[in-house]
Amino acid sequence: MITIYHLATSRSERVIWLMEELGLQYNLERFAREPNMLAPASLRAIHPLGKSPIIRDGDTVLVESGAILEYIIQRHGRGKFSVPASSPDYPRYLQWMHFAEGSAMTQLLLHLFLGGLITGVDQSMPMVAVMKERTASMLRYIDDELDTRLYFAGDSFTAADIMMVYPYQMVTGFLQMDMSVYPNTRNYLERIGLRPAYRKAMEIANPPAKSA
Repeated sequence: MITIYHLATSRSERVIWLMEELGLQYNLERFAREPNMLAPASLRAIHPLGKSPIIRDGDTVLVESGAILEYIIQRHGRGKFSVPASSPDYPRYLQWMHFAEGSAMTQLLLHLFLGGLITGVDQSMPMVAVMKERTASMLRYIDDELDTRLYFAGDSFTAADIMMVYPYQMVTGFLQMDMSVYPNTRNYLERIGLRPAYRKAMEIANPPAKSA
C-alpha cells in the first residue's frame, strides 16, 4: 500500500486527491510545518531533501508531485486520468502537467516573495511592476485556454487538472487575487470544487483546527 508523507498546506494535497479519485487505499502520515513555515527536519529521515510530497511504495521512495501522479496512475490506476500518446489531447495533457510547476508556480512564488513577503522590496520599482504584469499575463493566458474546454487537456478530467488546481490555492489564498476578471478559470474552479473526491481530499489534507 502506498504511504503518503503529507506536509500541511503543501503539494501533497495533489497526491491525496488523486488517490481519492482513483478509489485507492493509502496510508497517510502527517507532518506539521515549523513556526517559520518550513518542513520539519523529520521529513529528511524519509528523503534527503526533506520536502513534500513524498510517497513510499514498497522499496520505492518518490518525490515530485508530477512524477508521483504519473507513477500512481500507471502502476496502480491502469492509466486512468492520463491521456494516451495516440490521443489528439496528449500534447495539451503533457503541457499542463509540466506547466503547473515549470511556469505557474515559479511565477507565483516570485510574485509572492517580491510582491510583499520579503520586507524591504520597494513596490514602486519597475521590476516589481513587470513581475506583476507577467503574473496577470499568465493568468489571462490560462483563462483563454479554458474558454472552449471543460478541463485543461480537453473535455475530460485528467491528472493535468490535479496539477493545475494547486497554483490557484496561492492565487486565491496567499495573493488574494480577484478571480472575477478570469471568468473561465473561476467557473472551472467551481466545477472542480463540486467533485466529491476533491472535497474529501481537501478535508483530509487540511482538516479544520480543533478549538481549545
